[in-house]
Amino acid sequence: MLALQGLTPASLAHALPGVTLAEARKVVSAVHRDRDLADPVREVRRVSLDLVRRHGHTPAVEVVRREGSAVDPFVKFLLRSGGDAYETVRIPLERAGRFSVCVSSQVGCAMGCTFCATGRLGLLRNLETWEIVEQVRVVRRDLAREQPSSRVHGVVFQGMGEPLANPDRVLEAIAILTEPSALAIDGRAITVCTSGLPTPIRRLADAAPNVRLGVSIGSARPEVRAEIMPLDRRFPLDLVVDACVYHARKTRLRPMWAVTLLAGVNDTDADADALARLALGFAERAGVPPRISVIPFNPIEAEGASFERTDGAREAAFRDVLRRAGVPTHRRYSGGADVLAACGQLAGRG
Repeated sequence: MLALQGLTPASLAHALPGVTLAEARKVVSAVHRDRDLADPVREVRRVSLDLVRRHGHTPAVEVVRREGSAVDPFVKFLLRSGGDAYETVRIPLERAGRFSVCVSSQVGCAMGCTFCATGRLGLLRNLETWEIVEQVRVVRRDLAREQPSSRVHGVVFQGMGEPLANPDRVLEAIAILTEPSALAIDGRAITVCTSGLPTPIRRLADAAPNVRLGVSIGSARPEVRAEIMPLDRRFPLDLVVDACVYHARKTRLRPMWAVTLLAGVNDTDADADALARLALGFAERAGVPPRISVIPFNPIEAEGASFERTDGAREAAFRDVLRRAGVPTHRRYSGGADVLAACGQLAGRG
């Protein structure tokens, strides 16, 4: 059976010959507006709708738990499908009534980043296209009940899993998220975050040039990055930066480089200086500078997790080294920590 919320009009028309592209658009629109396909759909022939009913369905994910933060407007959803649990976070944006959805792309993660709860789980499986899309639909329905005048403005692929290790499903999901007859989200409001997979970064640039790229840097010092991000041993940062240059030249979009500061590990002046040199070299090659996002470490519930958050004075000193080198930074507010919804804390706990 075809999961209808996981199809664009073109893919639905291709899967069901006899259904025209115009009819497929009407069906997709009905699906994403939660209309019952047992009822007639305007401008769709009965024979075409019968085909859709016979070969398609709209599977649901189970909302196991909804947890709102007591300190900010972040909301975490624990979802389950196929017997597996994964998490999604509703993120408030600066403009009132607009929200972004932090979606998961895998159950668990194989990247092994030591400062991330998901990275310590190992990989169970990739999420299907419809399971990724349904996370946004769950949040949209929740907003409709709680704040009817609000809307989902953007999506960030930064939940559980490495999005670019599941590139086919992620790119299919992006096509549906941006499809006017489906969720109609501006591609420029979508960000795909990666720990650093060079070939899929290039593929993202080619397939979705309006979508933004985020890269977890960890540290610009190779020996430190390899220690906290094992992926670096296979894909050194130089290769990742080369792919970022390709992406920036292709899309003309500035990448977001994220650094989660770990006390005494990657927060030294030497780390800041190496990051400044990397950013300046990137800007010279790519024609645009990266956006440097400094993220406070959020405690994670994992065996052997012994990192501590960099204190305010050291963080300020780190950022000052970059500022003096001509590389501006911003401090990312990472909300929902009291319900384990902040950056690095998602672990799909059932």
